[in-house]
Amino acid sequence: MRPFELGLVVAEALACLGLAFRPVRVFAMFALVIPVAVVAQVLVEGARWPMAPAYALAAALTGLWARRAVATVRALPRLRPSRPRAGTVLGAVAMVVVMVVAVTVPLLLPVFRFPRPTGPHGVGTLTYHWTDHSRREILGPDPRAPRELMAQIWYPAQADPSAPRAPYVQDGPITDGIARLLGAPGVTFRHLRQVRTNAVAGAPAAPGRHPVLVFLTGAQGFRQSNTFQAEELASHGYVVAALDQPYTAAAVTFPGGRTVQALPRDRMSALIEQSLTPAATPPVLHGRAFPEGLIPHLARDVPFALDRLNDLDRADPRRVLTGRLDVARAGVFGVSLGGIVAPLAANLEPRLRAGLVMDARMTADVVRDGMRTPAMWLTRDAATMRREGWDEAEIEQHQTTMRAVYEKRPADGYFITMPDTFHLDYTDATAWSPLIGMLGFSGPIGAERAHTIINAYTVAFFDTYLKDTHPALPVFSGVRAETTPTSSRAPAPTAAGALVTLPAGKKAKGA
Repeated sequence: MRPFELGLVVAEALACLGLAFRPVRVFAMFALVIPVAVVAQVLVEGARWPMAPAYALAAALTGLWARRAVATVRALPRLRPSRPRAGTVLGAVAMVVVMVVAVTVPLLLPVFRFPRPTGPHGVGTLTYHWTDHSRREILGPDPRAPRELMAQIWYPAQADPSAPRAPYVQDGPITDGIARLLGAPGVTFRHLRQVRTNAVAGAPAAPGRHPVLVFLTGAQGFRQSNTFQAEELASHGYVVAALDQPYTAAAVTFPGGRTVQALPRDRMSALIEQSLTPAATPPVLHGRAFPEGLIPHLARDVPFALDRLNDLDRADPRRVLTGRLDVARAGVFGVSLGGIVAPLAANLEPRLRAGLVMDARMTADVVRDGMRTPAMWLTRDAATMRREGWDEAEIEQHQTTMRAVYEKRPADGYFITMPDTFHLDYTDATAWSPLIGMLGFSGPIGAERAHTIINAYTVAFFDTYLKDTHPALPVFSGVRAETTPTSSRAPAPTAAGALVTLPAGKKAKGA
């Protein structure tokens, strides 16, 4: 809860206590403070719907104070105070109930803060609209429409502690899409537009040329879904371009306000499954058959994004990123659906030198052909998936396809198993609300620890293959790290089985 929100509900709580226990002066004092507290909170922090019960209680307490003031004035000629009416106690109880709601709702839907990135750079961010005129949008109803993307870029920036921080999300359709994904009312996550990140919009870029990474989000996700990871990478010297891919992202809003919603879940699932386990009769969308499924279409966005990043390096229309992007040192990473797409993109695009996969199945052709670039998998064990509620067929496909690609690799591979992590722990979602954990969408590991582990492995992996700095593989208690090195740059395993490289002078605990 933000400071002025807390001040408002504290004033309301004290007023309610004064009303319940009849110290009239206490009630009157805080009832007078409450309107001022409401105005200050709205002006400084902004109104948001989870505060609606607090605003309603403020109006009720102010109205009750005004009513009592009038009654007191009328009683003055009789030189005795007016007696409380019979409904006063019931009214006080009702206000206490509203008070509990007024405190609980903002706590369950907080305006949270992202952890400060650990790297030496500040973080800047910019958003671009890209149109691929060489490709048709085969997922949409118009066969003549070109493929379009929205891309948000996080980059190493010159630090400026006093600069205003960029919002987490700005588009209303995105927050509505998040709510649909979790089966909640559309208004539930609109407060996310008031969350601020660590990035500064349009901040001057840090000197030098920086390796680039393309991030791919999950089905019905959105480009900011892994801000915790993008900001950490940018602070360590990477340019991260996160793509909103129309018809698979929750909602993509283009300049001018045009919005493309995600395909219905059953349609999208059928297209994804065709890429994973091809059926003889392919799914059809808008009268078009998809024998390859959905994944190749999404994978072709990655080479196009690298071309646009190369253009920005030559001449950024915002005059921020010119001369700052090293597309010759490029990688790709993704979560869930994005993790399915990333290996195929790495096989299609020779400029990609490394790929990171987070908690995703592998397509049939990647299982068959392997993955040509060094790769890392971040995932969890079958027992954790059962605890989360996945069915056995999904668990089997998830575990066996990742393992199959890892074990047949022609290049360096890392297989990191993080027990007690659930699917949403690989995204920002666990910070949106404590309800995420209460409803069983977050694992026992805890969001802070999960994100710390994910960021540590992500930075170490890309540092190895895009910066040639040869860092030691991180070590965390309970995390199993396996490696299959085929080059001298990969950390060498310490033993068979659970393979871990230890930083100098440290011992593995529970590895």
